[in-house]
Amino acid sequence: MHSALTLREAILENLKSRAWRAGHRLPTERELCGQFGLSRTTVRRVLGDLKTRGLITQTVGSGTYVSHEVGRALAAISSGESPLATSPAELMSARLVLEPAIIAMVIGNATAADFERMDQCCDKGEAAATIEEFERWDGKLHEAIANAAHNSFISAVFQRMNEVRAQSEWGMLKRRSATPERRLEYQREHRDLVAALKDRDSARAAELCLGHLVHVRRNLLGF
Repeated sequence: MHSALTLREAILENLKSRAWRAGHRLPTERELCGQFGLSRTTVRRVLGDLKTRGLITQTVGSGTYVSHEVGRALAAISSGESPLATSPAELMSARLVLEPAIIAMVIGNATAADFERMDQCCDKGEAAATIEEFERWDGKLHEAIANAAHNSFISAVFQRMNEVRAQSEWGMLKRRSATPERRLEYQREHRDLVAALKDRDSARAAELCLGHLVHVRRNLLGF
């Protein structure tokens, strides 16, 4: 059984060696699943990461192709200029500063529709059958909370943070640290945070937000 990282590195090697040039059609998701022993969800996550980096393009009904901008995208990655070249530790540090800081704005601007979206993310996360699916809805919940601030700059920042969370390194840490007990704890913390936001309790919501992120950092990174 291979890992998502194995698939990602295999694709990158084909791109760097120019075995796959601009316009080359990649194997189908089903073929990659079979070759690397990965779930369809994992393969899609890896391809989504590479697409975000500008390395590949995807056309519904046609397939996945090497981007015509692949040379520039590879150069950006190798030089460290990629906006997604962010470690899990860097991401957690940023989240610990940013997410509690926007709570007051969220409470001041959130609408009933925003709270409905947060509840939907909680529902979907709790119903998720896989760690990957739970992580996706976890990220969408935090993005929904940020969007409730109704500030386009904040929304853009949190969308970028979710793109970083889609990287293989974050996914590997999540799977490595995941246990049923921890998932239940995260789900409870999510519900408590949303409840505090609905109550417009700024101090309580900020405290719960920070506590949740510290909990996630400890489980992921050990500190």
